[in-house]
Amino acid sequence: MRLRHPDGSTVHLAYCTNVHPAETLDGVLAQLRDHCEPVRRRLGRDRLGIGLWLARDAAHALVTDPSALRGLRTELEHRGLEVVTLNGFPYEGFGAEEVKYRVYQPDWADPERLAHTTDLARVLAQLLPDDVTEGSISTLPLAWRTAYDQERATAAHTALTMLAERLDALHELTGRSLRIGLEPEPGCTVETTRDALAPLTAIGHDRIGICVDTCHLATSFEDPHTALDALAQARVPIVKSQLSAALHAEHPHLPEVRATLAAFDEPRFLHQTRTLTAAGLRGTDDLGEALAGDALPDASPWRAHFHVPLHAAPAAPLTSTLPVLRAALTRLVGGPHPLTHHLEVETYTWQALPPELRPRARAQLVDGIAAELTLARDLLTELGLKELP
Repeated sequence: MRLRHPDGSTVHLAYCTNVHPAETLDGVLAQLRDHCEPVRRRLGRDRLGIGLWLARDAAHALVTDPSALRGLRTELEHRGLEVVTLNGFPYEGFGAEEVKYRVYQPDWADPERLAHTTDLARVLAQLLPDDVTEGSISTLPLAWRTAYDQERATAAHTALTMLAERLDALHELTGRSLRIGLEPEPGCTVETTRDALAPLTAIGHDRIGICVDTCHLATSFEDPHTALDALAQARVPIVKSQLSAALHAEHPHLPEVRATLAAFDEPRFLHQTRTLTAAGLRGTDDLGEALAGDALPDASPWRAHFHVPLHAAPAAPLTSTLPVLRAALTRLVGGPHPLTHHLEVETYTWQALPPELRPRARAQLVDGIAAELTLARDLLTELGLKELP
C-alpha cells in the first residue's frame, strides 16, 4: 500500500508475513496464494505491500538459484504484491511450538547472522519493484543480553561494518540502496532506542540504522517524541518502523487483572513484561514470571511484549498501547518530511491469543489483517497522507 506524503515522497505500508510461518520457498509461495493475495482482495486493492519474512533455508534457496528468485518475483507481480522491506529478525523456526529465547540466535557475533543478512540483501535487491530503488531489512538488536561480553560486542561491530561495505558494493552493482535497522527489544543488548545510540554511532554508516517497533517502544515505557528526537539529534537513520501495540494493564495488583493477564501467558513466544517505578524500569523476561509472586512491583501499570491486533484492543480490564503508536506515527510521518518511508504492521501473535480471540479459519485471519491495515492507513490519512492506487 502506497501513500503520498505532503512533501511529495512515497510512504510504503505493508504487513509482515511472519504471521504465516514458513521455512521453505514452497511455503513462502503458499503464503502468497493462501494469505497475502486474499488480504489484498479483501482490501479491494490492485497492489499490496508485504514485509516478507524469509527463513534461512528459503533465503539460501533464492540466493543460490537465480531462476527461483525470478520465479518469486513473477509470483509477487502475478498476485498483485510488492516487497520493499524484509523482516530479517527471526533466522529459522519462528513457527515452532516453542520459540522463546531461540529467536535471538544466531546473534550478530555469530558468522551465520552476517551470512543470512547478506543473503537477504541480495534477494531484496532483486525483488524491489522497478520504480523503487530503496529497500530495508530489520534485524535483531545485536544479541540477547546475558551472553554478550566485550569480545562478542567487538565481533558484532565488525560484522555490521562488513555488512555496510557489502551493501555499498551491492548498490554499485544493482543501483538499489538497501539499509539495515537494528530493532530494539526488551531483554536484548539494545533494549531501547537510547541503547542503540552508542553502537550505531560507533559504526557510523548511514546504511546501518534503527527499526522502531512501537510495541517494543511502549513495553519499555519510552516516550515516542523523546526517543525519536534523540535519534534525530544523533543522526541515526530510522530505516523502518513496525506498527504494533503492546498489552497494557493499568492496575496489575488487582486479582481480576492478573487473572485476565494469565490468559496471555502462552508457551510459544517470550512476553517480556515491564513496569516503570520511581527507581526506574523494572522487568521480567516473560509474563509468567511477572505473575508469579512478587517478581515485579505492581503499584504501577505493567506492559507486556505481546503484539495485540491494532484494531482490537483487549477487553477491560486490559487494553493496548495504541496511543503510543499514534504518537509515534505523528512524529514519524506527521512532520514536513517523513523520518522513514517504510512502515510495516507486525502482529505475528494471532494464534497465540487467548483461545476465544484466535481466528478459527483462514478467512478470519485475512479479515483481521485487513482490518489492521485499514486502521493503519486511516491513521496515516489523518496525518495528511493520501492513499495512492
